[in-house]
Amino acid sequence: MEELSDEDKLTVLRARKIQRFLSQPFHVAEVFTGVPGQYVPLKETIRGFKSIINGEMDDYPEWAFFNVGTIEEVIQKSKKGQ
Repeated sequence: MEELSDEDKLTVLRARKIQRFLSQPFHVAEVFTGVPGQYVPLKETIRGFKSIINGEMDDYPEWAFFNVGTIEEVIQKSKKGQ
């Protein structure tokens, strides 16, 4: 990533967060992940993606986006350090 411009690095970091955010806890995956499945309304999912794309989530660690349903869960998970 060293060869990328600062803007491109930021784009890559946001894309990686989006990739993790796509791992929402689905009911069908519960037996494999051990994470209870949940329903996340489309509106909430879109709001989460917008927050990531607009840079509102730049200060949150990438790992906090994995297996969460909403952006609020990312914030909570990050604060807990899980």
